[in-house]
Amino acid sequence: MSSLVLVVAVLLVLVVLMFAAGLAYVAHRHPAWVPPLTLGLLGAGLVAAIVVPVVVR
Repeated sequence: MSSLVLVVAVLLVLVVLMFAAGLAYVAHRHPAWVPPLTLGLLGAGLVAAIVVPVVVR
């Protein structure tokens, strides 16, 4: 695995962690928004579950 791939993977993980932390903060500050956030995350997870196996091949 090249260094460029490792750097991109690390940056991608950091961006995802920052996004998740931001969503957790919004859910903490606005409890009424939790169901829409949950639905959005489930949708994003479904898309990721479909796209990742295709990209890996």
